[in-house]
Amino acid sequence: MNNFHKSVLLDEVLELLQVKSKEKYIDATLGGGGHALGILKSGGIVLGIDQDKEALEHVALKLKDKIETRDLTLAKGNFRDIDKIAHLNNFGKVKGILYDLGVSSHQIDEPKRGFSFLKDGPLDMRMDSESPVTAEVLVNLLKKEDLIKIFSEFGQERRSFAIANAIVKKRKEKAIKTTGDLSKIIESVYGFRGEVSNFNKNEINKRVFQALRIAVNNELENLNESLIKAVGLLQSGGRLAVISFHSLEDISTKKVFENLERENMGKIITLKPIEATEEEKSENSRSRSAKLRVFEKN
Repeated sequence: MNNFHKSVLLDEVLELLQVKSKEKYIDATLGGGGHALGILKSGGIVLGIDQDKEALEHVALKLKDKIETRDLTLAKGNFRDIDKIAHLNNFGKVKGILYDLGVSSHQIDEPKRGFSFLKDGPLDMRMDSESPVTAEVLVNLLKKEDLIKIFSEFGQERRSFAIANAIVKKRKEKAIKTTGDLSKIIESVYGFRGEVSNFNKNEINKRVFQALRIAVNNELENLNESLIKAVGLLQSGGRLAVISFHSLEDISTKKVFENLERENMGKIITLKPIEATEEEKSENSRSRSAKLRVFEKN
């Protein structure tokens, strides 16, 4: 499964979800299927949801035997519709639900998906390739004020105004179509001339690209909506686990869990988010920023 990406915090997820044989679980962000496979190996029955058809095709091929035995069901869709997807597939009440947020290694490594500033490709960034809105659309059509808001709120980018201003100026000359086009604009704002380390240069690009990706896929709004629906699908004692990779996702998850606890819907299991061990961080760079939070329904 590693050609898609290596699953983060797998042992911790399986332990905290308390996976039991013949119980039903939902993997709301299937990706390469690593977490789903872990649940299946522990005896669970899994509904795997993903909006990326390439991910679904990958898992359908790799875990064909589990689909044939009906231990694994695959469904294409956005997790904001988790309640509808679950009921359509007879997963109305489940023992556990997992979200592994962010972008998979496959999506980052594939230039045509447009997620990475390190590889030139179309300015796309859609997790669902059938969605009509791409990063190219946002960059070329949004007002400067809207671009500033995206870069500052979703990327915590301190030079949001300057970058938005440079984008608007450049698109008057010609459309901004590729990841390389956008990176060059960011470079023009910061004036990279060798005095900035590659690490800092990458961090600056990462903030802007992350912000656009979140906006293109409406990630934070979808997450908040989905988590509330997910709790409604849990059995009493069922657990909801969320792995996040940046502060905005983690803060959103924390707030939802705190609100649910205040409303006496259940209890937060992880008083502090679980992080990867030093060993896992050294083996899998993606795990370095991972945080796992778990909520248990009453």
